[in-house]
Amino acid sequence: MVRRKLEALGYHSADSFDINDSRQFRALVLWLEDQVIRHYKIEDREDLRNIDSKLWNSSFEKYCKDLECPIALNDQQECLEWVVGLAVKLEYNDDKQKYSKQVSEAIRNTKSSAPVVKSSNPLDNLDFYSDEFRKGVNALADMLQIIPHPDHLVTLEAICTLIVRSLSSENNLNNNKEAKAFPIMESDLGFDMGDYILNQAAKVLRLLYIHDLRDLQTKINECIVAVQTITANPKTDTKLGKVGF
Repeated sequence: MVRRKLEALGYHSADSFDINDSRQFRALVLWLEDQVIRHYKIEDREDLRNIDSKLWNSSFEKYCKDLECPIALNDQQECLEWVVGLAVKLEYNDDKQKYSKQVSEAIRNTKSSAPVVKSSNPLDNLDFYSDEFRKGVNALADMLQIIPHPDHLVTLEAICTLIVRSLSSENNLNNNKEAKAFPIMESDLGFDMGDYILNQAAKVLRLLYIHDLRDLQTKINECIVAVQTITANPKTDTKLGKVGF
């Protein structure tokens, strides 16, 4: 995956790059910063530029922190993959129209024998990365008093979670106004861990696990329904039928 991304970025040694070679590793990080990411000023890249220094690993960790890399810093290879992905994202955002056009043309020119499923859902035709969509998400977040995230898709996910929980709470109140909370702490755990606090924590974890299983089952059911919608009512070409031998 790293090599394919490096080829997309036009890295001169993409074919021969060895992620386990420390010198190639360091040279790539410097190239990404110089040519694509450009997070530091030129004069601040000196620590990364000195690839033979014994302190280079510390400089790389600081670089990852400055880029807000979410990967654990003790795994340099994972961090490098994230940095390469960031470079691809930045390169795409610099000329989004060009790359979107190339992808669209490639898809149109690709011939496939698979059936084409045309969606009637207008959401499938939205550009989730357009400025208009970003502004709409941030405006909705402001209405719901949600602090916007730098990634508008994360903000959208928070909005969806808030709406789902609000509707679920409202339905529960309307359907069962006298509903009582389940006494989870008074239930029988089924086994004893020898400590009261551990037993209570185990009850909570078991309840959360059951909740996750129910959510997973709901998603599986939704996938089954979606597949059945596509495969239902197959059409048969009777012209191809033959009688006899």
